[in-house]
Amino acid sequence: MTAPKDWEGILDEGEAIRWQGRPGGRVVWQVQHVFTFLFGLAFAGFAVFWMIMASKAGGGFWMFGLIHFSVGVGLAVGPPFWNAWTRGHTWYTLTDRRAIIATDTPFLGRKLQSYPIAEDTAIEYQPGDPATIHFAHEYRRGKNRSRRVAIGFERIEYGQEVYRMIREIQKGAE
Repeated sequence: MTAPKDWEGILDEGEAIRWQGRPGGRVVWQVQHVFTFLFGLAFAGFAVFWMIMASKAGGGFWMFGLIHFSVGVGLAVGPPFWNAWTRGHTWYTLTDRRAIIATDTPFLGRKLQSYPIAEDTAIEYQPGDPATIHFAHEYRRGKNRSRRVAIGFERIEYGQEVYRMIREIQKGAE
């Protein structure tokens, strides 16, 4: 069997696509967004206070507060919208050997990540509509520490069916 035209050079010899899909692009507020929302709100609130006080002195100096106000609003509402925007530029593929996550975002460019599905691959299924299936983890460094980030097919339709396919691939890898 030959690979589809767009997949030439990406799939291994004899590898077959089992499923393809895209994550839901809806804006979703999550627990981890609460801290940045509150911090951004406080930051923007202080900027408004500062602009009001600076405007009483006269002149246009108060406009420098607009930068801080914008940053505060961005911190408050940016993360859920950024996540939704990123999901809107993401494609998922499941083959009979691995899971592939492709992204094509302006400024960041195209990226193709591949994760083998083996017998010992830990699979985490979060049922729902939409569902999420995690099959890998990576550590991302921050300024002071690194954090573990789950990787997988997020917010997909027919998650139970995709989960079943992954389990079949694992059984076939035995």
